[in-house]
Amino acid sequence: MAIMIRKSFEIEKLFRANKIVAKTLEYLSDKVCPGISLKELNAMGEDYIQKLGARPSFKGLYGFPAGVCTSVNEVIIHGIPSDYCLKEGDVLGLDIGTELDGWYGDSAITVGVGQISSQDEELIQCAKDALYFAIDSIYVGMRFKELSYEIEKFILGRGYVPLRGFCGHGIGRKPHEEPEIPNYLEGLNPKSGPKIKNGMVFCLEPMICQKNGTAKILDDKWSVVSSDGLKGSHYEHTVVVIDDRVEILSLV
Repeated sequence: MAIMIRKSFEIEKLFRANKIVAKTLEYLSDKVCPGISLKELNAMGEDYIQKLGARPSFKGLYGFPAGVCTSVNEVIIHGIPSDYCLKEGDVLGLDIGTELDGWYGDSAITVGVGQISSQDEELIQCAKDALYFAIDSIYVGMRFKELSYEIEKFILGRGYVPLRGFCGHGIGRKPHEEPEIPNYLEGLNPKSGPKIKNGMVFCLEPMICQKNGTAKILDDKWSVVSSDGLKGSHYEHTVVVIDDRVEILSLV
């Protein structure tokens, strides 16, 4: 399947969907505190998205039961909101998707609950820094595999490893489109595969493990953890390449 090249009016629609994601993440991050439950955060997020005129696109997607992925501590991605109440020192990933007028938005952050350890602060910072490093590394003509390789080297350079088996992706009229963008090089040659072109819109989302990047899916069929059983972190933005530069769509 071809990687879509978006026209300016399509990019504007994607910008609107992603702005709602960004506003919702900002809103929810202010609500995160010890004692609040994951289900409460999800309900707040779904309600806020709807008040802004969009639909929480994760709800029902591939059977996922909620509008907000709430991933606590060792759960790196796809955590299902539950009755669990956050505790001081927890690490929480929030991943949100929206659909507005048939166009999709997607972004994620990881935040600390109350006071967290310096080790966890560094873990979270790695995901955020890897994301912005990746965005800054993009240029027209770069191959997506080269971008994956650069992300992997950055994560390894910080002393962590990328989660394997999950990836960034294209986005547009569907929440997940071509290309797949792992946070590590698949194969041996980064100088292969499709090139980045003006008009492409895609999501970058570094997923950070501490020691082992092998993924394990828990019994709920959704929550993804590292086989090392340690805390992880996750950050994501939707970006567009336009006029030979990169713009982040998922910002407030």
